[in-house]
Amino acid sequence: MAVGLGNPGSEYAGTRHNAGADVVALLAARHGEKLKRGKERSLVAEARVDGKRLALAFPQTYMNDSGLAVRALVRRFDIDDLARLVIVHDELDLEPGRLQVKMGGGLAGHNGLKSIVAHLKSDEFARIRIGVGKPPRKEVGADHVLTRPGKKVREELAIVVQEAADAVEAILSEGIAPAMNRYNRLS
Repeated sequence: MAVGLGNPGSEYAGTRHNAGADVVALLAARHGEKLKRGKERSLVAEARVDGKRLALAFPQTYMNDSGLAVRALVRRFDIDDLARLVIVHDELDLEPGRLQVKMGGGLAGHNGLKSIVAHLKSDEFARIRIGVGKPPRKEVGADHVLTRPGKKVREELAIVVQEAADAVEAILSEGIAPAMNRYNRLS
């Protein structure tokens, strides 16, 4: 299952914070599916990728409460091994256009990840970190991720969203270690 983090509503569309949600929407479209409202406080779709089922979700709980939706999704899709869960999210510590695939690890102050770890009581899930860069000035990180980037960064993010969708498919077909080897070299 791949969960793309972001905030619901048109006012957040196109912001740095919704990079994860953009990846899930792209994956659904790529495989001829539409994200539809589910009982788990999420937009959900199921796709077939190389004969394997891939559940896709975009929580509608706002970023800081992502764990509420993710816990319900893990139950619905009977994810007993959290290594089968991929969380796709924006990352301030990576430059715009950079991508990193990892298993487990720290939270780097990301409130969506904090919520997920609190609700799952584990950090042992896969992550695809999409670089959005640090604020250029002393701007608060929240203000930075909740604004729409300029043209250059928008173009970089459009490319990395495609790469992140490819990385989700690689994790599904090959596993986390080969995906890390392939995509982390590019960062």
